[in-house]
Amino acid sequence: MMRCINFDGQFERYATEWMRQNAAQFHNNVDAMEAKMPDVYLQWLNEPADWLDGATPGAYFLRFDDAAALTEMMCEYHRRGVPVPDQLLERLTSLGAEAEEALLALLAREDAPQESVLTAVSLLGEMESSAPMARYVDWIVRRAEHDDRAEMAAEALTAMGAAVVAPVLAHVEEATPSGKETFLDILCNFPGDERILALGLALLRERPEKTALFASLLGKLGDPRAIPALQQALDAPGIHYLDYLELRNAVEALGGDVRCERDFSGDPYYESLRRME
Repeated sequence: MMRCINFDGQFERYATEWMRQNAAQFHNNVDAMEAKMPDVYLQWLNEPADWLDGATPGAYFLRFDDAAALTEMMCEYHRRGVPVPDQLLERLTSLGAEAEEALLALLAREDAPQESVLTAVSLLGEMESSAPMARYVDWIVRRAEHDDRAEMAAEALTAMGAAVVAPVLAHVEEATPSGKETFLDILCNFPGDERILALGLALLRERPEKTALFASLLGKLGDPRAIPALQQALDAPGIHYLDYLELRNAVEALGGDVRCERDFSGDPYYESLRRME
């Protein structure tokens, strides 16, 4: 039966005792002793431990070959607030297709700890799995403004490459405002589809409170056809200095010219920068 053992705490005690025993050898040079910690960690990994009934920390989880059980143990660690051992996660991902299936099942669970879901996203990314693509798109469609799960899903989708463009574009219109921002951020990594430019220009026009963000993303997209819209936004009355900077940077990155400079005296961001000079 698996137990929620604090491997990090055990290593900390081991390392503290090692430093106590070797302080004289290193003339109490803490920096020199800390430089040895990678070697001490490897020693700890391969040394039989009483707290593991004689097993070594490095090999302890190799005895478990049920990916679903290991996934549940990861959840239990998170529920109890105990750091999840790297060795557990390494053993889980080593189980390949079975691990992928268990982690995908975890993503669908409403009772799973948030931290476990985020870890599952990370592990599936390490495994280069594209299986959760549709689920990640759905999370972003329903994204709240502050949403760690959707943020990690966006990173995972971007890592999947151009294959995400079609499913993302198919769901953009039904997304929340924050979801649309996230989708545009993903899509700007994969230029070539006319609908990406159209989405960026529409959001720049319709969401003036996020001018800086959309200007930056249009610059990232790299399509010079965005220059007229960016220049028009530059000329708009009442824009903030931060918006102006991002608009100017985007125009110049796309090969355009900034037609005029503006006076931003009194703008809080502009004034704070001036005080720092």
